[in-house]
Amino acid sequence: MSIPFTGNTSIAHHFLEKFENIVGKEFVLSTAERVADYGSDQTENLHFPPDVVIRPRTAPEISEIMKICFAHKIPVTPRGAGTGLSGGALPQFGGVVISFERMNTILEIDEENLQVTTEPGVITEVLQDTVKAKGLFYPPDPNSRGTCFIGGNIAENSGGPKALKYGVVKDYVLNLEVVLPNGDIIWTGANVLKNATGYNLTQLFVGSEGTLGLVTKIVLKLIPLPKYDLLMLAPFHKLENAGAAVSAIFKAGFTPSALELMEIDSLKIVSRFVDSHAVEVNDGTEAHLIIELDGNHLETLMEEMTSIAELLTAFDCGELLFADDAQQKEALWKLRRRVAEAVKLDGYSIEEDTVVPRAQLPALIRGVRELGEKFSFKAVFYGHAGDGNLHIRIKKAGCQYSLNNPEVIPALTALFELVKSLGGTISAEHGIGLIQKEYMPLVFTETELELMRGIKRLFDPYNILNAGKIFD
Repeated sequence: MSIPFTGNTSIAHHFLEKFENIVGKEFVLSTAERVADYGSDQTENLHFPPDVVIRPRTAPEISEIMKICFAHKIPVTPRGAGTGLSGGALPQFGGVVISFERMNTILEIDEENLQVTTEPGVITEVLQDTVKAKGLFYPPDPNSRGTCFIGGNIAENSGGPKALKYGVVKDYVLNLEVVLPNGDIIWTGANVLKNATGYNLTQLFVGSEGTLGLVTKIVLKLIPLPKYDLLMLAPFHKLENAGAAVSAIFKAGFTPSALELMEIDSLKIVSRFVDSHAVEVNDGTEAHLIIELDGNHLETLMEEMTSIAELLTAFDCGELLFADDAQQKEALWKLRRRVAEAVKLDGYSIEEDTVVPRAQLPALIRGVRELGEKFSFKAVFYGHAGDGNLHIRIKKAGCQYSLNNPEVIPALTALFELVKSLGGTISAEHGIGLIQKEYMPLVFTETELELMRGIKRLFDPYNILNAGKIFD
């Protein structure tokens, strides 16, 4: 690897007995066969097996583990469900992986104050369904919500389709229990809606990609569950017209709860993958928008959806499909939520998580097409068009990954320079992790990067916790 690191990896095995005394022998994995699955996530086709995997149950257990690792400079990689797309959970220096899969309890739902306290290993959709049963709503809904953990969502400041109207994870985190690299346990804030007491440590940890501490308890804000939602599928003859329509919807005064884009190639691939005929696929259509409205007044929602439909006629829109029932809605959302998995298996293994001001989406799409011709790659587009967050999946002959790949780096550099020129940045919700860190100087000055490094050194002076992520 190109990253200098002084931590000792093999020494982790010398402490197996101590780790076993902390969590129990059955929860310490050290054979090559048992640790293999913890060396990959959903990032490209990368694999970095750890030396040891530890599956603790409590914050005090993690504290004791970290004290050992801190004293002996053993690399530690925190891991949730392994659904990440930037390499944030890859233990590229070996050492110890701390897996949160056993810390999977929803501890308290405070219906009076609209809050939930949860452990980090709870699956996002499980938490959403649990609070939904009480008429409450936790909006952030990444497409991997059926498998990803709340803790991983905290680490990446995840979004999802409903981030458009309701915001991302940071907008719902009130307080965190965190184990620091030296083993100290802290709470970052208070379980209140307003807090101007000192620095905002809570928001510092959200989106820090597991580089500053290990989150062991999470207090989240909830809101009342909307009573109704409507869903419409809008086909466009030109992909750029779909992008232009997104900005027009907001300029007209509408705020959808979701506004997702899928271009035709990605839709064809995922339709085959899940064997779905929910959407008619034809060569006269280049893209579709999935438009959702939600709220408590059905008549108002129907009026707004009708107005949006009329607005779309100015953008060479085809015949609109209105989902009549929950089954149709689920069929449409299934296509959107499975598209990343489908296109990766089809060879589009390199994913970039770009975001631009939404009015710049047509320029971004044009620019990526031009770069594809220049650098000989194919691209498919999908994502959260409503907030300008477009996922770009790339297929380039002979290239299954981008990390340290000289065949891919020039193309990605040009892509990120395009994104910056349009007023955007290189990641909206997947994080920087391992595979995008070399592009950080494109969007930050050296002064800005050194401030971030200084924060990292303050929390983790030996650079043992998720080392090599975000920056070297």
